Amino acid sequence: MSIVEFRGFTKQNGEFTLGNLNFSIQSGYITGLIGPNGSGKTTLIRSIMNLIRPDRGEVLLFGQSYLNKEREIKRRIGFVYDEDSFYNHLTVTEMKKIVSSFYPTWNDLAFRKYMDDFQLPSRRKIRDLSKGMKTKFALAAALAHEPDLLIMDEPTSGLDPVFRKEVLTILSEYIQDGTRSVLFSTHISTDLERIADYIVYIRHGQVRFCGSKEELVDSYLLIKGPAEWLRATGLKHTFLDIQLNDLGFEGLVARESYSEEVFGHQVKVEKPSLDDILVYTRREN
Repeated sequence: MSIVEFRGFTKQNGEFTLGNLNFSIQSGYITGLIGPNGSGKTTLIRSIMNLIRPDRGEVLLFGQSYLNKEREIKRRIGFVYDEDSFYNHLTVTEMKKIVSSFYPTWNDLAFRKYMDDFQLPSRRKIRDLSKGMKTKFALAAALAHEPDLLIMDEPTSGLDPVFRKEVLTILSEYIQDGTRSVLFSTHISTDLERIADYIVYIRHGQVRFCGSKEELVDSYLLIKGPAEWLRATGLKHTFLDIQLNDLGFEGLVARESYSEEVFGHQVKVEKPSLDDILVYTRREN
C-alpha cells in the first residue's frame, strides 16, 4: 500500500524544476531520501507537506488529496525539520501545550516518557536549548501524537553519535506494527544503511531510483585496482566515474557492465555503500 504517491508532479522555481515525478512510498517501512545538495530533496518534502503546490500533477497522502482533506492529512503526519520551527520565547512545556492542541491523538504519557528518555528540561526556554536538544524536543513532539507518517529532514545532523544511534533504534521500533512509516532525508548515508528499507534517490530534480535499498546497492559494483591496469585495458569508459589515488584507482560500474572475463583478477570488486553511489553517479545526466 502506498502512503505517499506522486502523479505527474512538476514544480518549477526559477531555473530549477522538480520534474514530472511519478513514484510512491510504501506504507510500513523506513524510506531514505538521498541526493546531492540542490537535488530537490527539501522541495520534495515541502511538496509532501503541501507547503509547495505543483504547477502540474498532484501528490496524494493516504490515498487522499490536499484539495479537500488537508486538516485530516496533516493530523496524521509528524515532522522533524533541521530548521528551528518553534517559538523561541516559550518554555518547552508551553510549546508542548500549543503543539498538542492540534492533534486529537496526542499521547501525553508517551511525550513525558520521551522527555525523560531524552533528558529534556521542561522549564527551559526553546531559545536556550542546544541544537541537539531542539531536535530531541521536535522528535518527542512528533512521536507523541502517534502519526501514521513521520517525515524527518536532516534530523540527525546536529546530534552526537550516541544519540543518533538511539534515534535510529526509536525509528525502527516505531514502525514495528506495520502500519506506520518514516521518510528520512539525510546526508549521513550510514544512518540509512542501518535502518532504511527503501531508497528514493533524487538528482537534478528527477527521481533516479525508487525501490529497495538492496536493489539499489546491488545494481552497482565498486572496482579498485592499479592505475596501470586502467591504462592498459582501455576500460575507463565502462566506469560511471573514477577517482585516482596514491594506491591506484577506485570507480563505480553498473553491475550489468561487469564480467569477470573482461575485468580479470587484477582488480578488487566490492559492494558499494550509499555514499559511493552518490559520489560516483553525481555526473550522470
